[in-house]
Amino acid sequence: MIRRRGPALAFAILGISAVWVLILVVLPQLWMLDYSLRPNLPPSKVGGPEDIRSFANYAALFSNQIHFAIFIKTIWASALVTLLTLVACYPIAYYLAQVATRRRAATVMLILIIPFWINEVLRTFAWYIILALNGPLNGLLLGLGVIDQPVRWIDGNGAVLVGMVYAYVLFMVFPIYNAIESLDRAQIEAARDLGAGWPRIHRRVVIPHAKPGIATGCIMTFMLAAGSYAVPALLGSPGSRWFTQIIYDWFFEGGNWHMGAAYAFVLLLICMGFIMIMMRVFKVGVGDIAR
Repeated sequence: MIRRRGPALAFAILGISAVWVLILVVLPQLWMLDYSLRPNLPPSKVGGPEDIRSFANYAALFSNQIHFAIFIKTIWASALVTLLTLVACYPIAYYLAQVATRRRAATVMLILIIPFWINEVLRTFAWYIILALNGPLNGLLLGLGVIDQPVRWIDGNGAVLVGMVYAYVLFMVFPIYNAIESLDRAQIEAARDLGAGWPRIHRRVVIPHAKPGIATGCIMTFMLAAGSYAVPALLGSPGSRWFTQIIYDWFFEGGNWHMGAAYAFVLLLICMGFIMIMMRVFKVGVGDIAR
């Protein structure tokens, strides 16, 4: 950057980026951490002898069996959403990168992108209409004779999983597509000429080359799923609450920002841990993911 832009412009860009990261990322997280360590006190007692930092808010999460169970379920369900999205998107990404012609790939990409011009809440409402008791899905299945009576799809975690897989499909498709697109087709043809079947070609040639894209897609999908609020709020039933809904309730319903900050910081740590696990599993570095 220094050679191309000159030292003055390069340092200016780096300085602006550093200030941007400091103000929008580092300082808010440090403030949230400080909030999470303080008790929820009335304004008259803030700064007094009772206003001391401790891990009481974090201990409250692990001692509250209901909240802790929702936390574990959210992490497990987010991992499941990531896996389902990967399974659904890998064939699409491979088709776009190695099989489809440019015109057909552009058409499929346009079909994938156009629905995302609409707000996520509206897209989630569309799934709510589709999966409703008297919605078009039940109407179609009843008309085909597959079911005898309407099925309550929006009950439990099933609808939430479907809505999230759809909501974050692009965040999985495009990183994998970008990775597979750089793969020389001659390697696939050589493996096929040597007698390798499609499963072996993908396992030994395509997937190792696409590891950075797969890792990036999994990280983005997991973090978005774990931090999602709109999808579980609209498609979830009372018995399928998401951990983000608990955090929301602490901040805006219970008025306990300190407890909400502790819950949010635990979720942040889990997401950071997931990033480290993905980097270790796929044996990629930060530079590979940031391409």
